[in-house]
Amino acid sequence: MGWMKSGLFWRTFFLLSLLTTLSMGSWIGMLNVFQRGPQVQQTAELVVSVVTITKAALTHSAPELRRELLFELVSNEGIRIFTLEDTDKVDPPPNNPLMPEIAAAVRDKLGAQTRFSSRVNGMAGFWISFNIEDDQYWLMLERERIAGLTRVQWLGWASVVGVLSLLGAAFISSLINLPLARLTAAARVIAKGERPAPLPEKGSKEIIEANRSFNQMVEDLAQVEKDRAVILAGISHDLRTPLARMQLELEMANLSTDAREGMQSDIAQMDAIIGQFLDYAKPTEASSFVPVQVSHLLADCAQHATRLPGMQVRTDIEDDVQVLGNEIDLRRVINNVIENARRYARTPGQDYTELDFACHVRSTPQGRRAVVEIADHGPGVPEDQIAQLMKPFTRLDTARGQANGAGLGLAIVERVVSRHNAELTVRNREGGGLLVQLALPLAS
Repeated sequence: MGWMKSGLFWRTFFLLSLLTTLSMGSWIGMLNVFQRGPQVQQTAELVVSVVTITKAALTHSAPELRRELLFELVSNEGIRIFTLEDTDKVDPPPNNPLMPEIAAAVRDKLGAQTRFSSRVNGMAGFWISFNIEDDQYWLMLERERIAGLTRVQWLGWASVVGVLSLLGAAFISSLINLPLARLTAAARVIAKGERPAPLPEKGSKEIIEANRSFNQMVEDLAQVEKDRAVILAGISHDLRTPLARMQLELEMANLSTDAREGMQSDIAQMDAIIGQFLDYAKPTEASSFVPVQVSHLLADCAQHATRLPGMQVRTDIEDDVQVLGNEIDLRRVINNVIENARRYARTPGQDYTELDFACHVRSTPQGRRAVVEIADHGPGVPEDQIAQLMKPFTRLDTARGQANGAGLGLAIVERVVSRHNAELTVRNREGGGLLVQLALPLAS
């Protein structure tokens, strides 16, 4: 039943083809059953009529006119009369499923001594014997006059009807699945962060309602994006303005150094948390994607990391690797990974954090992609908790509650990466530490 797992088009096509095949088989079977009797009767009556009329014509005609009569029968009716001799070489009757019944019906009318043959003395035709007094004759009819459709003809007609039925099934399947294919394509466009063209609101009642609902959903999502942009701008303004005022008042206040530094740290932490919320909620528009020199971007971020206190950086970056994306968001991703490593991935036994940067073009199951890897040499993460790193507001070390941030660092990474139609892999590195791998689509 593998076809059940295939696409809807092939399932519909298979079911329609199966239905057509069964219908054709039933139709041919019924035709055989109901046509057999009339065809036998019609053929038998034709043979009896021809023999009877010919016999009567020969019996009642003058002897001197019989030659002319025989010539006229051959010319106009395709009937030939031959004398039956004991030395004739006679083949069996035609190999036809109806022949036994035809022979029985003819013998009922012409007598049990009537013989049938498909070839006499090498001459093919439909041969019937008859008597005129004590003389025996052969009457030969052309096969075309009594032959129905042959097996080859039946097969030919069945093949033509079968091909037309398959073409019809393919057309009907395409027609049925076209609205669903359009809907699927539009959903994929939305998944990429783009806005699809409106679906046509025509067809059956169900298709019209589905497409109309989908178009309305697209409009609602666009409005939600606009409202979210306004809300984000309001949050940034309404929260950061009081923080800036508090920072200014703190500078002017007569406080001890420890109190001032503590309050400044709290304000900076609040500002960082707001920044993380905004970064997580900010949409990445696929329409803003352009070719980005990820080699230069990664090298620049690595150079920036070397200026941070307690950081040691090594690079292995292939030149001139371009990906399709938003440079600001990609830089945010890399910086979030660096910051996460700086906070939690200090090399055991050392007072610094080691980071390895790599960028190469490789073949992946999704095709050739730019693979960016950032690896640290820290303690790593328990295997059963790696998936938790991607969840918002999650930090594995509860003792780090005072760290600046809200546990959104890697969640922001995953959100941006998914918007870029890329793959994110997080795993423990051989030799210790955590490896973050991004497989980004190359710019065409």
